[in-house]
Amino acid sequence: MNKKNIKVLIVDDEEDLLDLLAQRIRRKGNTVELAASAEEALALLHAFSFDVGIYDIKLPGMDGIELLRQSKEKYPSMEVIMLTGHGTIETAIESMKMGAYDYVSKPYALSELEAVLDKAFEKKQLNETNHGLQRVLLSKEKDFSIIGDSPCMQRLTELIQKLASSEIPVLIEGESGTGKELVARALHFWGERSEQPFITVNSGALPESLLESELFGHVKGAFTGAVSDKKGIVELADQGTLFLDEIGEMPQSVQVKLLRFLESEEFRRVGDSSLRWVHVRIVAATNRTLEDEVARGRFREDLFYRLNAMRVSVPPLRERKEDIPLLVQHLLAQSRGREQISVDEKALHALMRYTFPGNIRELAYMLERGVILARGNVIKTEDLLIPDVDSSKEEESIEEWLSLSQIERQHIGRVMEFCHGNKTHAARILGISVRNLYRKLAEYHI
Repeated sequence: MNKKNIKVLIVDDEEDLLDLLAQRIRRKGNTVELAASAEEALALLHAFSFDVGIYDIKLPGMDGIELLRQSKEKYPSMEVIMLTGHGTIETAIESMKMGAYDYVSKPYALSELEAVLDKAFEKKQLNETNHGLQRVLLSKEKDFSIIGDSPCMQRLTELIQKLASSEIPVLIEGESGTGKELVARALHFWGERSEQPFITVNSGALPESLLESELFGHVKGAFTGAVSDKKGIVELADQGTLFLDEIGEMPQSVQVKLLRFLESEEFRRVGDSSLRWVHVRIVAATNRTLEDEVARGRFREDLFYRLNAMRVSVPPLRERKEDIPLLVQHLLAQSRGREQISVDEKALHALMRYTFPGNIRELAYMLERGVILARGNVIKTEDLLIPDVDSSKEEESIEEWLSLSQIERQHIGRVMEFCHGNKTHAARILGISVRNLYRKLAEYHI
């Protein structure tokens, strides 16, 4: 993972000292802006966002103490280190009462100032972490499993493990209810960012007027109801993972600003002129075929290619029915209020025959109904209320059942015939990507 970049503003009218200090701090990979006066510094503070300021107390015009006062008033989260010469020690101590982090006496060793800079930045990070924890519950549940022994789930797990420690953006495709967020969490918690925030935003759950503010934050007075400054989700996710769920639902006006952020990691809060930087890993998910959305003009092509650096497809439950017994066991173990509850053999066979258009989410709801309706600790077929399954019908013998691949081949063939060979239309009906359909057509020689 890239080392954290500290954004530093240095204000000193001694040009040689200013350049030397800037070179030393930049050498560690930090971003530095320079100002020779307090007036220049205020202009830079208005245009950019900084983590730490280093102010000389003696400046031409407005002095460093007044610059500190205005900085803490307008940008309270920024830490400030004061540089003091002989005769200004008392003033430097007074500056700490006004909110300065510390002071360093001239002449100073560069290593000494660097150490104070690092500590000031650590304090800023700690304050931001505490503030973020008050607003966001950060999940730290790393000990979870992706349930399934089917070949497609084994391939998916192997791919997630390979991608978890990379920086590359990932686009997760899959129908609603297949577990796309679980895959996103695995990409985060199985990688090097596991101790950092995992922040989710549902791109389709918020109105367009609020989505930009939710993503990038806003400043007080930016719009009606903005009574205070608010951090956006991208700031809360700094150094962690930003999960953009249902990215296909995002309005195009916000898509433009998201693309700009992905390209530069820079953004502005709504109503703010200051530029800010963060470093996040982007994972997006969609239940749509984004190529089709691009073709219809509903999704930006440049944003699609930016997100689609690596694509992960989560299979629907009907393509991994052999995993249903494991999923049932796992979901029942999580049910509340009932101990040692199970599903009888006939009910399990009925679940295996059902197509689950709602995927794992539908299975979970179905089992919740079963737990409520079961008279004892065994769930029967009639307790599950499975659509189009007659519990009174005598169970077919297993020899009469078709294999999953046989059922899938027949169904794809019927859909292709209905669509007169139009693969895009057929893929939409089947709920899979066009690429996945091509693979299945070749596999089944259709």
